[in-house]
Amino acid sequence: MKVVEQIKLPIVDEMELFEKKFSASMSSKVALLNRITHYIVNRKGKQMRPMFVFLVAKMVSGGDVNERTYRGASVIELIHTATLVHDDVVDDSNRRRGFFSINALWKNKIAVLVGDYLLSKGLLLSIDHEDFDLLKIISVAVREMSEGELLQIEKARNLDITEEVYYEIIRQKTATLIAACCSLGACSVAPKSEEVEKMRKFGELIGMAFQIKDDLFDYGDTAIGKPTGIDIKEQKMTLPLIHTLNNCTEDKKKWLINSVKNHNKNKQRVKEVIAFVKENGGLDYAIEIMHQFKSDALAILNTFPESQYKSSLELMVNYVIDRKK
Repeated sequence: MKVVEQIKLPIVDEMELFEKKFSASMSSKVALLNRITHYIVNRKGKQMRPMFVFLVAKMVSGGDVNERTYRGASVIELIHTATLVHDDVVDDSNRRRGFFSINALWKNKIAVLVGDYLLSKGLLLSIDHEDFDLLKIISVAVREMSEGELLQIEKARNLDITEEVYYEIIRQKTATLIAACCSLGACSVAPKSEEVEKMRKFGELIGMAFQIKDDLFDYGDTAIGKPTGIDIKEQKMTLPLIHTLNNCTEDKKKWLINSVKNHNKNKQRVKEVIAFVKENGGLDYAIEIMHQFKSDALAILNTFPESQYKSSLELMVNYVIDRKK
């Protein structure tokens, strides 16, 4: 059995019902919109985010979920999908999970409008049921994601990112959404409890590990997930490179910065940068930090009693680190 299916086992029924509710939450009177949202629903990914919502809710409550849990999962997925649709426009990307992106099939203008529509549907789903506590969690996540992306763009111009700034970028850009899923799950069944903040922290730690794992793929020997050297080509400063830059001689630092700034399209030069980062411990350092985030996340889980939901979340934490793409 695949790991993802194993993780899903204690919430199979909830996930099935969630998919129906999620589809219904997208419906519109505009035929074109329905055609596009139908396309979106049919090419869903692993659905890690709703899985976090349901597993956390069931672990915190001792096995119960309610309508708020389903709404919370739907809102997160609506808003996450909206950001992906907009991201593909921003990145001029024609593919998403091996399928054509919305902008590739329907052009940018429609894709931007569809993203806006999904965002508003997500917000209204919370407002219509007066789930203002859930809405606040999600709104903070959306704000932080935008800030994280802009911070990354601002810093990439100078290539002067410190480790602290890098952590802040990935916390906002990636970790904040997973943190929102986990705090949402807790808040849906135990509002105003200390578990809400505890699970937010848990999700944030997993999100940090998840992004560092993504950074490491750029240095892989096999083309898993994305071809190697893509981050360097796009002048993205990731942890292995930042660590190497901060711990090498001034000459080598100049060479590295010059390579990333001016020779990032030169395949041979990118290969040399990757080799240099590996030789100088950049990869080992990033792996060590990733495992630190993972063990901090597991420490939070260990404050909860044993249950099948807790076991699935432990599997999920390990899956984030061991995944191949």
